[in-house]
Amino acid sequence: MLKRYLQRLGYRAESWRLGRNFGVRTVGAEAEKLFRRISDMAEATGEPVTLIGVSLGGMLARLAAHRLHGQVREVITIASPYAADPRATNVWRIYELISGERLSSDAARARLSEIAQPLPVPATAIWSPTDGLVNGQACYMPSEPGLRSIEIAGSHMGVQLRPRVMRAVAEALAAPHSS
Repeated sequence: MLKRYLQRLGYRAESWRLGRNFGVRTVGAEAEKLFRRISDMAEATGEPVTLIGVSLGGMLARLAAHRLHGQVREVITIASPYAADPRATNVWRIYELISGERLSSDAARARLSEIAQPLPVPATAIWSPTDGLVNGQACYMPSEPGLRSIEIAGSHMGVQLRPRVMRAVAEALAAPHSS
């Protein structure tokens, strides 16, 4: 629904086309598939792309923004718990089960640390204090330079389908950015 909404507003919205998001298991240890998809999109349009990610997808969007200099315009995260220990969520055990990755591994810790670093591009974090699965306070860093934080009410499941969230995404996309 979010993709169709953005297309109706005139944006060229694309899905990630990598199937279900099971973290590292889906995108590869260093997210090669995701990075290649983003690079292809930036090359096809001739300009940096905006990444919108929900939950784990937002964390991967942040990772991509750190790694793909000049190919990402901005990042919009929705209910993405990047700003705290992953065990601050109610789903960390499920993540380990489906991804096959231990959050305590050196590789996971290094990647999570990179994701939490301030982004080199504008960022918007949409989060809820009543999420239920992730701690809303883990979805943004008040000290991150240039971060726009938008608090919404609602649970984690289907958060991207709420009219308030879709409007917040559209407003973030329309906001002017200095490049």
